[in-house]
Amino acid sequence: MKEGMKYTLMVIGMVVSWSIYYAVSKIVVDATGSARLAGFLLRSAALVFLTLQLLAGGSFRGLLRQGRTLYILLLIGVFGFLLDLFANLGYAGGSLSTGTALLKTDVLMVNLATILIYRKRLYLSDWLGTLIMLAGVLLVLGIDFGGMTLHLTDLYFLLSAACVTANAFIIKHAQEKHHKDADTISYYNNAVVLLLFAATAAAGGELHLPQGMMRGFWPLVLLGGLAQTGIYFFYYRNLKHFEVWLVKLYLLLMPVLSCFIGVFFLNETLTAGKLLGVLVVLAGAAVILLRSRINREETPAQER
Repeated sequence: MKEGMKYTLMVIGMVVSWSIYYAVSKIVVDATGSARLAGFLLRSAALVFLTLQLLAGGSFRGLLRQGRTLYILLLIGVFGFLLDLFANLGYAGGSLSTGTALLKTDVLMVNLATILIYRKRLYLSDWLGTLIMLAGVLLVLGIDFGGMTLHLTDLYFLLSAACVTANAFIIKHAQEKHHKDADTISYYNNAVVLLLFAATAAAGGELHLPQGMMRGFWPLVLLGGLAQTGIYFFYYRNLKHFEVWLVKLYLLLMPVLSCFIGVFFLNETLTAGKLLGVLVVLAGAAVILLRSRINREETPAQER
């Protein structure tokens, strides 16, 4: 398989896995009445699939031999939990539309970090494509800017976005500087987040299922765990291959797919505004994909 086609499929797999996970996660949270219990159940299911994956690859025994780099694996897990925690705290004291919009600022944070910290070059077309895609995503999500009100607790959303940004760069650092493979990072990340979800759910008296669970609940949990495993598999490999800012832009395609999942499986309506948003997102993606032609980048064969 050609390299270009391979990573096109990797990006598609990442977007599909994340879209399925969010759709299933919403259903499981509604069914249990607890975001922390839902997180514990979904991460428990993911642990099963991740264990099977490592056993099949023959690398399970190497999990405990991490040496001095163990701290960075634990740090990734802590940030993974914090991004969920801060988002949930924001939703508890703010509105869904405000939170959704502020959480998308992680794309801009990644761009700024790429320039200021990592001294990478972004063209004007990159910023334009980013803003176009971001505007399209907000249209797809149906954000009501007129009805938005800001609260002090909305700072939690920005903290969550900052944790998402930091974690992406920490994962890439672990891969490039410490030569950690994606599957090891995935396993530790999931294990740490699982333990923290269990601890916080237990502390809140939420570590039990309510009576009268919906039909097909456990197959949904397994599907969510499989989707979470897919996120780890594709997202981490994409982070190793692409620049962080580019991976984040690809993830802006996720609300587009989630929109159609909602229409076909969750009885949601495809409005004219959402359809316009889909077209705007695709237009922004086209600007990003054509960056080399727009800016006349030299190919390696042309470089001296």
